[in-house]
Amino acid sequence: MPLKTAQSLAWSLARTLMTVIVLVRTDRGYAVMPWAEFDGNPDRVVQEYDPFSR
Repeated sequence: MPLKTAQSLAWSLARTLMTVIVLVRTDRGYAVMPWAEFDGNPDRVVQEYDPFSR
């Protein structure tokens, strides 16, 4: 998934689910997932989207 698409999806998902979402760099592009489900390398996290911080 391209970066701009992943950023848009991450923010939309964070606001819809009202949970922290992380944008993660993978070998095939980018992925988004809830922070609670991420168990990978923290160095791969590009950004966190927190719906309560804005």
